[in-house]
Amino acid sequence: MSYVAPVKDMLFNIEHLANIEQIAQLPGFEDAGLDTAQAVLEESAKFTEGVLAPLNWEGDKNPSSWKDGVVTATPGFKEAFKQFTDGGWQGLQHPTDFGGQGLPKTIGAACGEMVNSANMSFALCPLLSDGAIEALLTAGSDELKATYLENLVSGKWTGTMNLTEPQAGSDLAAVRSRAEPQADGSYKVFGTKIFITWGEHDMAENIVHLVLARVTGAPEGVKGISLFVVPKFMVNKDGSLGARNDVHCVSIEHKMGIKASPTAVLQYGDHGGAIGYLVGQENRGLEYMFIMMNAARYGVGVQGIAIAERAYQKAVQFSKDRVQSRPVDGSMPAAAPIIHHPDVKRMLMTMRAYTEGCRALASVGASAYDAAHHHPDADTRKQNQAFYEYMVPLIKGYSTEMSLEVTSLGVQVHGGMGFIEETGAAQYYRDAKILTIYEGTTAIQANDLVGRKTSRDGGQTAKGIAGQIETTEAELAASGSAHALAVAKRLKAARLAFIDVVEFVAGNTKASPNAVFAGSVPYLMLAGNLMAGWQLARALLVAEKQMAAGTDVPFMQAKITTARFYADHLLSKAGGLRDSIVEGADSVTALALDAF
Repeated sequence: MSYVAPVKDMLFNIEHLANIEQIAQLPGFEDAGLDTAQAVLEESAKFTEGVLAPLNWEGDKNPSSWKDGVVTATPGFKEAFKQFTDGGWQGLQHPTDFGGQGLPKTIGAACGEMVNSANMSFALCPLLSDGAIEALLTAGSDELKATYLENLVSGKWTGTMNLTEPQAGSDLAAVRSRAEPQADGSYKVFGTKIFITWGEHDMAENIVHLVLARVTGAPEGVKGISLFVVPKFMVNKDGSLGARNDVHCVSIEHKMGIKASPTAVLQYGDHGGAIGYLVGQENRGLEYMFIMMNAARYGVGVQGIAIAERAYQKAVQFSKDRVQSRPVDGSMPAAAPIIHHPDVKRMLMTMRAYTEGCRALASVGASAYDAAHHHPDADTRKQNQAFYEYMVPLIKGYSTEMSLEVTSLGVQVHGGMGFIEETGAAQYYRDAKILTIYEGTTAIQANDLVGRKTSRDGGQTAKGIAGQIETTEAELAASGSAHALAVAKRLKAARLAFIDVVEFVAGNTKASPNAVFAGSVPYLMLAGNLMAGWQLARALLVAEKQMAAGTDVPFMQAKITTARFYADHLLSKAGGLRDSIVEGADSVTALALDAF
């Protein structure tokens, strides 16, 4: 089946949970209210459904290819990328000063989900460009901004993020690429970078690599890493492209998924040194790279939601078409479409609830980002920044882990046909696996959640969010409906479990680090589960009011049912996670190493 963008659900979140009309009151966003959001999302839906989605299967069958240092994208991708850039989609949420449309992240994130649902391999190219743009906007000199940003924002050029190396993995302290200062203020960069998404391709005129390297004489470890712009082609003073720089793609990886997205091994400096330009100050590269990383981590979380949505849609269609076995309740005299069977409904509801819960969470996170960067009041900006930063590892970690469960269920709904590649269900499962790995594994997100986001402030940010959840519980109780009361009960139990874990983490990270980090990923999963469930509880309250007013009753009823399912079947897992974290650390670390 073809992809259908869930525009109605996205607009529900944008209007009622992310409060787009409040965002439209912020300086710079005056024209970005609900009407604008609807118009942009509908146009995005047309493009992603009509242009990108049909190329997704083709990209899996005919991946990008490498020959003699040249990477050629899947047939059709180059033309689709031109349509993408001509439509202004790359610059959707980037500043108008550099040719962007300046729309809020709240709108841009929804469009990003559509692009990823339609074709995740394709979407990775603009995702990495977004990160490069963010880094240059924050830390780049005026000269670097003038040289690179307009073409990156337009999509005429694309960007990459060059972090790791063969010996380093996720330990960036082990980066060995070096940069030698030159008399004209530039640097010569030498080294090998691996896992570079869209590090070489034929879809854009130039590729702007942002590269971590050590300046000669820099301190060891992460404190000695700097960030450099290294273009594929040199840029002349008039903005035209000059000579090829000394950076070359020596191979691309063969992967289990996202096959159309070339993952490059890049070699710098084999012919005298690649010319690079320092971003910001020497030895602050990791700090700047985290700007790219945080933008990418949020984006990868959205990818998880996107691939889950695509798998859900395919599973629903198959379950309506596939006829097998009589219903167990005897309601039909002969074999029926499998959607009539209770366990298939359970799987579909699980897929739906996870996806809608994480979508709502990502939308609220984007709204906080917009307020953190544009609200005129400093305290409000600070509060929203703290909220957003707490949510990023959850949006990345929880949404991607849930995408594995959802895409696996998608295969399961198809039964034996799901194991057959021609069905298409397996591609989503294979594509989803990378999401829990790149831009920091789930454990790395959990380490961030424990260290920077919980232990550092004694759990105060987390407890403040728990206070907001308690307010929602009171609103559910005031509603008094059976569904609201049932969700309130589950939400309260999950919140109390969460608070216990936050206190355990904040109180033991320094004294008993192994005990805390043994439960770091379960903590992330508990927190993500709670936050997504909270947003669906808020959605239930809105839907009840809308139903009472007679507004789109079928949609609102489905939203209530989905929220109730989430509470009963997913949020109810919080207590078990709490016990495993607070009381189960010893059994994680007790087994002797030679017994493994």
